[in-house]
Amino acid sequence: MERRACWAFSSVAATEGINQIKNGNLISLSEQELIDCNVNGQSHGCNGGLVDDAFQFIIDNGGIDTEINYPYNEADGSCSSNKESKSAVMISGFEDVPSNSESSLLKAVSIQPVSVAIDGGDPNFKNYAGGIFTGPCNTELNHAVTAIGYGIDTDGTKYWLLKNSWGTSWGDDGYIKIQRDIDAVEGLCGLATQASYPTIN
Repeated sequence: MERRACWAFSSVAATEGINQIKNGNLISLSEQELIDCNVNGQSHGCNGGLVDDAFQFIIDNGGIDTEINYPYNEADGSCSSNKESKSAVMISGFEDVPSNSESSLLKAVSIQPVSVAIDGGDPNFKNYAGGIFTGPCNTELNHAVTAIGYGIDTDGTKYWLLKNSWGTSWGDDGYIKIQRDIDAVEGLCGLATQASYPTIN
């Protein structure tokens, strides 16, 4: 179960998604490469990091390696320059979603998976086991997930579908449905505050 390397998992999931959309191939990419090698800026491996730093690393590095070639080992490691130089997927850039706008986030998610920062520290969030999560939770951004879809429940409740990085034993097989279009502009758990996505030209 991952906790502090969520930034790597979120950025990799978004990169895998846009690559499949643009190139037709779903390739499992290496979170470990980001953890080991993306040590500039504000990213510190398993001690936390920023999604945008991860996207910038992938651009500067000329791509990111596969999970098979550079597997996740649940700990910080030394950067393997040999593996780092191998690139399975490249991105052209990244875009930040306008803050405090669930409508802007919806527009982005309708096109591709989007990395989203949220407050994942609340016990209510941590103990989610299914259904649509409606809170309560705070808006301290301390966790990163990937918004991969949205929908409306049979009772009319709108929701986001988020992919977490805590393993399939958490939530609904590793995913959470969280209420969408609430009154607060920052979204539930702050999910509309800081979101971004990679681009491929």
